[in-house]
Amino acid sequence: MNELQTILSDTANRLLADRVTRKVLEAAEAGEWQAGLWQALEENGLPRVLVPESDGGAGGGWAEASIVLKAAGRHAAPVPLGETILAGWLLAKAGIQMPEGPVTLISSGAMIEKGKITGKAPGVPYARHAGHGVVLHAKPDAQSTTIALVELKGAAIEEDVNLARQPRDTVTFSGEEAAESGEIPGLVDVKLWGALLRACEMSGALSSLLEQTVQYAGERKQFGKPIGKFQAIQQQLAVLSTHVAAANVAAAHACTAADKYSDKGSARFEIAVAKIRADEAANLATGIAHQVHGAIGFTYEHSLHFATRRLWSWRAEFGSGRDWAKELGHAAIERGGEALWPFVTAR
Repeated sequence: MNELQTILSDTANRLLADRVTRKVLEAAEAGEWQAGLWQALEENGLPRVLVPESDGGAGGGWAEASIVLKAAGRHAAPVPLGETILAGWLLAKAGIQMPEGPVTLISSGAMIEKGKITGKAPGVPYARHAGHGVVLHAKPDAQSTTIALVELKGAAIEEDVNLARQPRDTVTFSGEEAAESGEIPGLVDVKLWGALLRACEMSGALSSLLEQTVQYAGERKQFGKPIGKFQAIQQQLAVLSTHVAAANVAAAHACTAADKYSDKGSARFEIAVAKIRADEAANLATGIAHQVHGAIGFTYEHSLHFATRRLWSWRAEFGSGRDWAKELGHAAIERGGEALWPFVTAR
């Protein structure tokens, strides 16, 4: 890691480890906004990791952002840190100053017309707590994408949560004026970049899952010795660690591709692979983790569920693994058999 990456890793993991306690997680699930945690994140500049230094950010790329996103997933941060990081990146591309406070993503249902926002947007992360939302609308010619920053205080918000009890609200716009708007060259797909966001967070949550499971296998004793000494458990842990490693590598590679191709091509293939791999790992890893933990792993008193419920929820967000696999399948068919291998190896 370079100097910036080392600083980000140390800062993010230390801050979140200290502040995201069980009490904080339970309070967040009960609907309490964690203002102190968010203030600490802002004071350390973590939500602005992708914002240029000239605009008050860290000036990092996706390789740097992935470090913060993975830490957020590992520690189950109950705030829209990932959404704000991505929003800041998108706003910077259009030359729009990022506002203070949490910013959320409105990925579907809302339209921009003559500087006004209309429509009903479901599943908006933390809309009730975010001061602003980012809306994107691609022009018919796909030569550019309109982006708007809109204040959410005037919109109607219907509160809801996902399986992990993270806010996923429905926001209804009735012609609210955009606070600022601009243009981003080319077609910008929130679903695509949201998939990268979730793949990174899922890799962190999977790492936490592995750590908890290995620790429990070393502490829980049966027949006079830790269950981690039994060959059957060791085999399960080996399978679990393999899937976690694969998801981490796929997410890291997608971030490298995002930095390489975002302004002169497309990292769509790598991001799709990362989300597919993260979803597959979540399906298998959560099952293994709960099997190793046994009955204790299903109780609310054990911390395992903070990771597993997030993984189960994030699988469906910004396109499921099945959705992305279907897209890659269609792309492979369109290219034909002879073009597939060169395309994959050229990446």
